[in-house]
Amino acid sequence: MVVGDFAIDLDTVVIGSGPGGYVAAIRAAQMGQKVTVIENTFIGGVCLNVGCIPSKALINAGHAFQAAQGGSVFGVQSQGATLDFAKTQDWKQHQVVEKLTGGVGMLFKKHHIEVVWGTAFLKDDHSLRVMQKDSAQTYTFKNLIIATGSRPIEIKGFQFGPHVLDSTGGLNLPAVPKEFVIIGGGYVGSELASAYANLGAHVTILEGTPSILPNFEKDMVQLVTKSFQKRGVTVITSAMAKQAEDTADGVKVTYTVDGQDQTIAADAVMVTVGRRPNTDNLGLDIVGIKTTERGLIEVNAQGQTNVPNIYAIGDIVAGAALAHKASYEGKVAAEAISGKKVAVDYRAMPAVCFTDPELATTGQTLAEAKAAGIKAKASKFPFAANGRAISLDQTDGFVRMVTNENGTLIGAQVAGPGASDLISELTLAVETGMNAEDIALTIHPHPTLGEAIMDDAELALGMPVNI
Repeated sequence: MVVGDFAIDLDTVVIGSGPGGYVAAIRAAQMGQKVTVIENTFIGGVCLNVGCIPSKALINAGHAFQAAQGGSVFGVQSQGATLDFAKTQDWKQHQVVEKLTGGVGMLFKKHHIEVVWGTAFLKDDHSLRVMQKDSAQTYTFKNLIIATGSRPIEIKGFQFGPHVLDSTGGLNLPAVPKEFVIIGGGYVGSELASAYANLGAHVTILEGTPSILPNFEKDMVQLVTKSFQKRGVTVITSAMAKQAEDTADGVKVTYTVDGQDQTIAADAVMVTVGRRPNTDNLGLDIVGIKTTERGLIEVNAQGQTNVPNIYAIGDIVAGAALAHKASYEGKVAAEAISGKKVAVDYRAMPAVCFTDPELATTGQTLAEAKAAGIKAKASKFPFAANGRAISLDQTDGFVRMVTNENGTLIGAQVAGPGASDLISELTLAVETGMNAEDIALTIHPHPTLGEAIMDDAELALGMPVNI
């Protein structure tokens, strides 16, 4: 790299290469822009390297371990199933994470996207400084997309270290802990609790609110809680974590419930109480970019900040911190820079939690619809009446549709086998304004989990066949 006080001129710059940044970069290149990505850690961001992807790999490994240990309900007997967790971690890193991040790198080359390594700091609305360990370089840009993502929140009394882990540390444990404490029962905490319970750990979840997974409806959460109980996971709600102390064998966690202090001895504790936007060291104040009290960047429907040539997407703007939301916003911002008339529409934003069973939701819940003054109703078809679910011995859960007075689908929830995949059909239905009759008249193959969607549509019409 050339180093000096002169500036190197660039066209479109994207800071960050996570699922928001790399998608924005590729779409911008497809629209004819010359794109440069600035990255300070790794291609693929948190999601591909230490988040969405590796967590799903461990979840799948846990399912495989459980399947190897017991299939007696199907007449399958197995003995002596063991877990080589070092091999699991090696597979997760080299066969899953590196394959995907390498693929993003190849896509960058295909679209002639340049990568500049370092940390970016804004100088003004058309220039920034990229700093490395022993050098720095100034770049000018025509347009900028900020996609710097977020980082785990560290709470008082739980300074990250060898035994007190953030989600990254929790994903990279060298061995399955015998006793594992997870502070926070949201998406990440509940998913990794499921994974490590299936891998053989005794997991305790400490959740500060009255319920885990507060973003999902109660009847969905109850299924996960029931599953946790079956697998020996201890869930303690309305519990305030106070401190973690290193011991000779691991860590002692102190928490308070009903005003009484309690302690748990564990091999490790993982803190998953939320994430903080990475906006505090970008120089936003120098440029005059408006932010909220939480540090989120204020943007319009195109992802444009109050500085016209600077855009922001993903975890650093309002809304759920979801990888697919960031990717969607990245495409909108890139296309807006190219002059296309685009705008974000979150009417059908799916959210999935990969617990046992899986939970998924899209659009509005019945409660949200009624709160918005919509005359709506919900229909709920159980997987216990679905042939494929019965053959899988996974009958807990349901498909639920929320329809308005015209029968138009405005929301849906799935709890049970394949929820993470089934929600896509329902999201499409909400996005395109399909009604229950449209779905009921769509022939679904038999026997499949997807049939439950058709059956639920018939239920919404008052003419159920299979229930």
